[in-house]
Amino acid sequence: MKVIVIGGGWSGCAAAITAKKAGAQVSLFEKTDMLLGLGNVGGIMRNNGRYTAAEELIAIGGGDLINITDKNSRHKNIDFPGHKHAWLYDVNKIEPDVKEYLINMGIEVRTIARVIDVEKENNKIKGIYLSDGSHIEGDVFIETTGSTGPMGNCLRYGNGCSMCALRCPAFGPRVSLSSRAGVEDLQGERDDDSYGAMSGSCKLAKESLSEEIVKELDEKGVVVLKVPPEDVNLDKLKLKVCQQYALKEFAENIVLLDTGHAKLMTSYYVLEKLRKIPGLEKAKYVDPYAGGKGNSIRYLSVAPRTDDMKVKGLENLFCAGEKGGLFVGHTEAICTGALAGHNAVRGALGMPLLILPKSLAIGDIISYANYKMMTREGRRNRYTFAGAEYFERMKSLGLYTTDSVEIRTRVDKLNLTDILSQKLV
Repeated sequence: MKVIVIGGGWSGCAAAITAKKAGAQVSLFEKTDMLLGLGNVGGIMRNNGRYTAAEELIAIGGGDLINITDKNSRHKNIDFPGHKHAWLYDVNKIEPDVKEYLINMGIEVRTIARVIDVEKENNKIKGIYLSDGSHIEGDVFIETTGSTGPMGNCLRYGNGCSMCALRCPAFGPRVSLSSRAGVEDLQGERDDDSYGAMSGSCKLAKESLSEEIVKELDEKGVVVLKVPPEDVNLDKLKLKVCQQYALKEFAENIVLLDTGHAKLMTSYYVLEKLRKIPGLEKAKYVDPYAGGKGNSIRYLSVAPRTDDMKVKGLENLFCAGEKGGLFVGHTEAICTGALAGHNAVRGALGMPLLILPKSLAIGDIISYANYKMMTREGRRNRYTFAGAEYFERMKSLGLYTTDSVEIRTRVDKLNLTDILSQKLV
């Protein structure tokens, strides 16, 4: 059985791992020269409800990537405005470790391999076409192409191409394969009825910051600096994709996190104004390079799906990550990807697909985000274990806990322990 994963971000890597564990032959195609996509500039794990989700994922047998981010964490259990017990992995070291892990599992990893179209027969995908003209056949397909790009979307809905980590100009635009197969994409919206949302943070070169700030970042993992009163802009918070950071504290302060670079918790900040703040007089953006002007625009390509991550209207296409809903974050991408990879093999074998119960945070967010996506109001929100609407729901339902033993017990009572590690073929 051959499983083809299109997109090498966190969700694509997670899908490849669980499909391989289930016994399939797995090939992963990534259009750029690196895996992980936004994971190369992210770095925040285990904050707020993500701790619960990470432990659930480990308990159900899909925690391989969580273990890798844990191993590469520069700081553990740090607090910053609105967030508790965060772990920060090193964005400069994570990608080679993940790639090596996949290859050692026997997964075929093909980079600089942009998929541009599908071959379809009735409601079934037969194969994919690459930009070099080659054609690859498979039994079941998982699309994790994300929802950012091509450049025209950032020009139309943002402040122009910001030259971000996804590098559309260098490696070509994202292509929605579900759309190519005849399934109409859904799009996230904003309050003003325009589409998409702006990515939530930027990276500064630590070397460009004052010695005092670098020392504090290295020791504590977080630095909070006051924004001059004349530069406080509360309206800008509405643009952010990451609503868990759309708190007034993030408008009134510069919040820096140590992820190898200095992670600046704002969608963009005019460089001239940034350099007014003591310690940032020589600050330099490293991602996006135009971080003084804007950031990438996301949530413009979401596939309609069921709670087992199968794309509606197609027999053998699954989706995950931002392609599978208005999800925010690495943990969310890994969770949806792990389920999609496992279910892809189940589907190809004709087995019943696994739907995680709502008594687990992972199962609940997959179901809840899907339900909300069908409403106009729901398409204006974003869903994350780390804050905003969904974290409040987690707490109200009693799903949020940092007690790992309690989480393992919960999973075990559902007879789901290590289910994503089961060999099916």
